[in-house]
Amino acid sequence: MSRDARGWRCKFAVVAPSTNTIVQPDMDDLRVEGVTNHFGRIYVPNMKVGNDEDFVALVEAIGSTLNDAVDRCLTCQPDYLIMGMSALMFWDGRAASEKRMQELSERCGLGVSAGSFACEAALNLTGAKRIAVISPYFPISDRNVTRFFQDCGFEVARFRGLKCASPVAIAEVQPEELRAHVAEMDGDDIDAFVQVGTNLSMVSLCLELEAEYGKPFIAINAATYWHALRAMGVRDQFKGHGPLFERH
Repeated sequence: MSRDARGWRCKFAVVAPSTNTIVQPDMDDLRVEGVTNHFGRIYVPNMKVGNDEDFVALVEAIGSTLNDAVDRCLTCQPDYLIMGMSALMFWDGRAASEKRMQELSERCGLGVSAGSFACEAALNLTGAKRIAVISPYFPISDRNVTRFFQDCGFEVARFRGLKCASPVAIAEVQPEELRAHVAEMDGDDIDAFVQVGTNLSMVSLCLELEAEYGKPFIAINAATYWHALRAMGVRDQFKGHGPLFERH
């Protein structure tokens, strides 16, 4: 247990791209008493993204300064690391992502939660097999996300990649657009929906959609924070933020 006056149960280091404006307020909304979040920014220019090559350049830009952001966070002596960015943590499938996570954990000497594995854990609780995925990414990343979930044993029955034109543009996607995509993707053959991309705002919307459609909607930021809390032994259950926090 930490001696920190505010983070006496757990201090989380959270690293996210400097362009990301959604993951920090999302995770702060989920914070419980005695747990604090300490954000480190991965320097990323607000690059124009118009094709797969541009998206790969963006992922590489994030990867090139990730360790610097982690190292800055470590100076506050956190108890655990949360990855507030997701594309890199799906890349090349589950085995490669697991190796990447292990290397990161060894570098910082902490346990790590990332959205990819958190979504897997959340989906496993639902019993879902056929899923629909919505992402802000371009096709090359969507293929990597699909591969990851297939490696985990899920069938990706439908996928909608929004091809957002820049990192900042991801946060500008409005709920009504996301609702329309969900309505087009849904069907009796879909067991659950998953949203990836930590700068895409869907935490609150997923709660509404879950109630309306009567099936699980996994928002990546909520799943990741839940995963980190449980990894640190913080078992608080509370209403208003979905079944992960209320029942698991």
